[in-house]
Amino acid sequence: MSVSVIEQAKIQAQVLVPLVRALQAELGEARANALVRKALGDLYRGFGEEFWKAKNNTKNESDLGKAVASAFRTYARDDALAYDVIEQTQDSFAFDVTRCAYAEFYKALGAPELGFLLVCSADFATAEGFGPDIKLTRTQTIMQGADHCNFRYRRDAGGSQ
Repeated sequence: MSVSVIEQAKIQAQVLVPLVRALQAELGEARANALVRKALGDLYRGFGEEFWKAKNNTKNESDLGKAVASAFRTYARDDALAYDVIEQTQDSFAFDVTRCAYAEFYKALGAPELGFLLVCSADFATAEGFGPDIKLTRTQTIMQGADHCNFRYRRDAGGSQ
């Protein structure tokens, strides 16, 4: 059985949190965070590309709602997230996360700002990997103190598949 994403995040935090804090002390918070965001962004963008290609090549589907719902279930595994689906169509997937074990974990560590940097920031990079016509909008996160995260994935009408 594979390790869930929430368990991976907890394991990675043991190394990443002290590393990011050391980088921030040495380089300043803004510069260190920019480096971390770029490095992780490249990694997660690649994950998004691989996932999107696998979904579209193996099933010959371009159903955004089904594809993103499938990817999201991976992150929600092991009761990591509670969420409500707002809309799911071929060109959109909108949902609100109402409970987040990732945020609970980073809050317990006393590092919710690093949770946002290391976990939440990955969402946009992953969405970029889905292709230039797929856009993610999210204006708030539990990690930053909101009562829910509002994810809105949409295929641009002018984009191509």
